[in-house]
Amino acid sequence: MTINNKIDELKIILPEAKAPVGSYVATKIVGNLLYISGQISVDENGKLIKGKIGKELTTDEGYNAAKRCGLSIVSQVKTACNGDLSRVKSCVKLTGFVNSTDDFIEQPKVINGASDLISLIFGEAGMHTRAAVSTNSLPLGVSVEVDAIFELY
Repeated sequence: MTINNKIDELKIILPEAKAPVGSYVATKIVGNLLYISGQISVDENGKLIKGKIGKELTTDEGYNAAKRCGLSIVSQVKTACNGDLSRVKSCVKLTGFVNSTDDFIEQPKVINGASDLISLIFGEAGMHTRAAVSTNSLPLGVSVEVDAIFELY
């Protein structure tokens, strides 16, 4: 089964891969590595998922925000690979940033939203290294941002 077929079978709807709004590129291929710029939490209607985890949002809501970041990552990968997700050999690393309160300690549980999605879609090739970092603020007030590195065939 191809990755595109798996996405269809799982009834996953990928968002449109958004162009960057700053002085950077959304993706960059260096050798056989594909770097994906940070993808911020945006819901299925294109609305920013904002707020601090541990104050305005729960850990579960943060998990879902991170999952939305994961969907945007897959969209960026698909665009960078001209629609051919079979070019993905592995997901090497995710770095997740969680806009949270000072006393919030469940950053890994939040970033599991992106990790679980990547692993679900890519299977064994989706297993990756990771960092889950707390921050006091993220661009536009979003709750979560995740970037990624993939290895390509």
